Amino acid sequence: PRSSFLQAVAAVVRKDLTAEFRSRELLSAMLVFSMLVILIFNFALELEPSVRKKVTAGVLWTTFAFAGTLGLNRSMAVEKDRGCLDGLLLAPVDRSAINFGKVISNLAFMLIVEAIVLPMYAVLYNELRIFQPGFLGVILLGSVGYIAVGTLLASMSIQARTRDVLLPILLFPVAIPVLLASVKASSGFLTG
Repeated sequence: PRSSFLQAVAAVVRKDLTAEFRSRELLSAMLVFSMLVILIFNFALELEPSVRKKVTAGVLWTTFAFAGTLGLNRSMAVEKDRGCLDGLLLAPVDRSAINFGKVISNLAFMLIVEAIVLPMYAVLYNELRIFQPGFLGVILLGSVGYIAVGTLLASMSIQARTRDVLLPILLFPVAIPVLLASVKASSGFLTG
């Protein structure tokens, strides 16, 4: 039973990654959105260096949260629109294996976006302390928490007609503890 569960999770992850790397819809949308947010914050918040260091964690997590929500919405919408969701639900596997597979693939997409956004952010904000191992660990743990909750809520809201609006309404109040803890921990690493 354990190996069949892991095989089902691996099959869902493989399916999602293969479909995304063929179409590049999800990653490109998340990356463009993230880069736009970083650029807008860079030019909108022309702050002195001491104030800029205090808002770095908030800007990064705002970018990650909105890009992650966009990615979660697109990830589940693609499943629904292509009819893959029905096929997944008809598969003779445990539903939790499908959920874990979606969580892992969504986390992979989020980490790819973060790996591209962080160097860009470091260049624009002249902030090299974001490459500390502790800070990167906070990014990883915060992303895991956000994606785990987001994938569950995205799968619940996918059947609604207003799924694009419903997911942020459901997700942000539930994810606030994860986001606040991530921002505070990130800020602690960046301010020393």
